[in-house]
This record gives sequence, structure tokens and C-alpha cells, in this order.
Amino acid sequence: MSYLFPAPAVASLPIVGSPLRFPIRRVFCIGRNYAEHAREMGATVDKSAPMFFCKPADAVVADGADVPYPQATDELHHEVEMVVALGTGGRDLDRQQAARLVWGYGVGLDLTRRDLQAQAKAKSHPWDTAKAFDHSAPVSALRAAEQSTLRADTELRLHVNGELRQRGTLGDMVHDVPDILAALSGLFELAPGDLIFTGTPAGVSALRRGDRFHAELQGVAELDGRIV
Repeated sequence: MSYLFPAPAVASLPIVGSPLRFPIRRVFCIGRNYAEHAREMGATVDKSAPMFFCKPADAVVADGADVPYPQATDELHHEVEMVVALGTGGRDLDRQQAARLVWGYGVGLDLTRRDLQAQAKAKSHPWDTAKAFDHSAPVSALRAAEQSTLRADTELRLHVNGELRQRGTLGDMVHDVPDILAALSGLFELAPGDLIFTGTPAGVSALRRGDRFHAELQGVAELDGRIV
């Protein structure tokens, strides 16, 4: 097949212990999935109606590459999150069916232009410009689910310049992974290659040029990076 101009490269992530890479199809995110974070943002959690938004696949920053400070903001904030990678798909799934979609796990940052998000909220506008910008989703190498041990007390942590900024456990999530995937499958047909950011604990704050970050999903994934 011939194209008018060269087709974009497929966004992908490395896989722990494998020469293969994980091709990325879509990136879904859930908001307000940790009650303490919702409170620090002045919001409440509606357990009956999980809130989703998306990022483009090419927003993913892989392989520990530097993260450029984005344009049009003076308030770039970090949000550390467990990332779920899907190996199969489906639609209108129940919890058990949804749980079987998971191929593996990683850790990532849902970077946010907080000033643009505040402006959007004030006008009841969508959050796209605050969330879906270039380089807004650094993600670690992925580890296969069968090689991962996740429990309610598994910790999610973020250090910036050696200082602990965020810390929470997976048990703090309002909606667990099967719930998230089941709800998403009622809105979209999920497919292999989809990534899901599963929400952030409290402690979000600003990143500056030159900052170095270390994100960790305890015992499963680690991500080091730099804002430039």
C-alpha cells in the first residue's frame, strides 16, 4: 500500500525479559479513582459512574526517554499510576470476562497541564488540552501478568529528585482493575494493545525543567525519567 507521506511509526513499549515489544493501540485513563486525590482536587467520587478520558498512543514516552516540558503551561503536574496492558479484547463484559483481558502491568505518569485543566473545569469544557498533549504519558517496560504479584497492599510510589511525592496502595483504588475494564467495555470495544492508566493517589504537584523522577509499582515495574 502506498501513502501520501510516510506512515507514522507504531508506538510501543519494551517487555521485561523479552526482545519483543508491546504495540500500543489506544490509551484510556480513569479519573478520581483514589478518594484522597479526588479530595485534594476539590472533587467527589461517584462510585456508580467512573470517569474516563483518553490520550493518543503517540503521547507515550518509552524506554526512559527525556520528557520535554510542554508548551502552553506553567503548571505541569505529575500523577503516578499503575498501567494495565491488554492482550485480548471485547465489549460489554462482566468482571470475570474483563479480568481475563489483562496481559501485563507497568507504571507510568499521567502528566497534566493543571492550569489548562482548571480553566476547562471552570467552563465545563473537556479536559483534552490538559491531558492529551505530546509526551504526556511516560510508561515503564511492561511485565507479563503471570510474572507479576499484585495485592491490595502493593504500593505505588513516586520520588522527584529523591523526595517522596506520592505513595498509595492498590487497595486504595475506588474501582479495581476488573471493574475499570468492565465499565470501559460498555463504552468502547477493547482490543489487544490497549493501555489503561488506573488512577493516582494523593500528593500530585508540580514538575520543573531538570527534575528527575522515579516511579515504582512495588515488585513489578520501575520508571526513571527527566523533565527537560
